[in-house]
Amino acid sequence: MKDPNCVFCKIVANEIPSKKVYEDESFLAFLDINPANTGHTLIIPKTHYQTIISIPEDDLFALSKTIKRLATAMRETMTAEGLNLHQSNGTVAGQVIPHLHFHLIPRYKDDGFSFAWPHKQVPDEEMESVRKKLAEKMGYRG
Repeated sequence: MKDPNCVFCKIVANEIPSKKVYEDESFLAFLDINPANTGHTLIIPKTHYQTIISIPEDDLFALSKTIKRLATAMRETMTAEGLNLHQSNGTVAGQVIPHLHFHLIPRYKDDGFSFAWPHKQVPDEEMESVRKKLAEKMGYRG
């Protein structure tokens, strides 16, 4: 399935050029045109899924194996000291392109890049209420 208005679907169809680092029948990985660090790579399913919630579990599992392979190659090739894996769902969460994608970013000491966000104080009662709701939805009885 392809969305004719999606930038990433156009990249998959070779309608927009990209600097590919990996491709198979299901997935594509290419360098980000506005990288946080050199080697910053996007990994996408070729099928158009908007968010992580919409991708079938088997496809997500296969995608995670591809991400791990690329992370290993990146760590060795880029001599990265660490890696960030980032994924956003929905515009309110910072998703700019509505096609499921993961950012894999090589990291180095003092590279000046940070995923830091403000921390909030949440009362214990609220934390417990949220915990119970999520645990119940997940079928967890612990």
